[in-house]
Amino acid sequence: MASSCPALLLSAPASNQGKTLVSAALARAWRDQGLTVQAFKCGPDFLDPMILQAATGRPVYNLDLAMCGADDIEARLYWAAQNADVILVEGVMGLYDGQPSSADIATQFQLPLALTIDGSGMAQTFGALASGLFAHRPELIPAGVIANRTGSASHGTLLRDSLPSHLPWLGALQKQEVLSLPERHLGLFRANEIDDLEQRIAQAAAMLTAAGPLPLPPTVSFSLPAASATPSLLAGKKIAIARDEAFCFIYPANLDCLHALGAETLFFSPLHDHALPAGIDAIWLPGGYPELHLAAIANNHAMRNALQQAWQQGLPMLAECGGMMAVTNSINQQPGFGLLPGDCSMQARFQGLGVQFAELPEGRLHAHTFHYSRLETALPVYAQATTQRGKPGEAIYRHGSLLASYLHFYFPSNPQLVAGLFSR
Repeated sequence: MASSCPALLLSAPASNQGKTLVSAALARAWRDQGLTVQAFKCGPDFLDPMILQAATGRPVYNLDLAMCGADDIEARLYWAAQNADVILVEGVMGLYDGQPSSADIATQFQLPLALTIDGSGMAQTFGALASGLFAHRPELIPAGVIANRTGSASHGTLLRDSLPSHLPWLGALQKQEVLSLPERHLGLFRANEIDDLEQRIAQAAAMLTAAGPLPLPPTVSFSLPAASATPSLLAGKKIAIARDEAFCFIYPANLDCLHALGAETLFFSPLHDHALPAGIDAIWLPGGYPELHLAAIANNHAMRNALQQAWQQGLPMLAECGGMMAVTNSINQQPGFGLLPGDCSMQARFQGLGVQFAELPEGRLHAHTFHYSRLETALPVYAQATTQRGKPGEAIYRHGSLLASYLHFYFPSNPQLVAGLFSR
């Protein structure tokens, strides 16, 4: 049994072409037409999905052949086809960049491809570039082309006329300050940090629909995935999850996985709260930006005491990347919560990047790493991740009931193992 839905994957020739805002504009344009839009993000990104969630009003899930796997992607696309009027997938980097790439996802799942191309400083070459990107893999299904950062309406017309007749024109966005998104060292700002995000998305959507309603992409048929039941191994368990400005890198699929395992999830703020939620059985400290909130972490003595008491009582704790940084003795010589012996310091360059596979004694868990900080610790390595090329990856540390690493784990890759991490 199959399920059908209009769908497209939006990609570009390279990073920094404006994919996220263009994707948000497409999503908002369809939403304004009364349609339910389900957005996805290629790759293990946390920040772009926040923008797309603002545009669609719905949680945004990740599609990554390495981290999530083909079966997971198939199941999510099938679910989306049953629950939405249109599916929009934002690509990662350039169309053919990475192994696997956005083009690999588009071809494997027959997702029609739309391109957004930075048209600044370009004229007829625009059409040649678009044609070449599609022709490089002839099995790609063209869904259209969008020009971004054009100099004027006439410049957009020039770019449109350069396209061959078989490539549909989807519109243009002119180069304006309001049609850009601010960035920092880990990528875009979080959606709720951009005060006028709604205005930016609405204005971009209005530009795309200036000539009339945005047409729907081609309809795609998605196959019914093989049934796989998740055992209720966490039934009756309450898991406290850190979520605030400093702890915000949470895959919606991870929350769904915990709920499927039977857990109840409760949120708290390590920055602002002075106590943990009552009656909890485990704690998850996901990644984010602790390095931007050092004073709040250092001064929240009540939370420091609450976390240390929970650790002393043997509550299972998982600390990922920024979560791990926060529970060390210090970050940039400012006090952390002091659960993990060691010190973190920010570096000028990447210290870890890419999909990895955590080889734990209990089994394998897929993950992703992306960080600028470095941890110095005398703790022995409990387990080691491997990269996609089979090389040694991030270290995983066990300190009492605390499991900590720079890795961001993808829970659906091994729900049973995850249940074990949050159990005594």
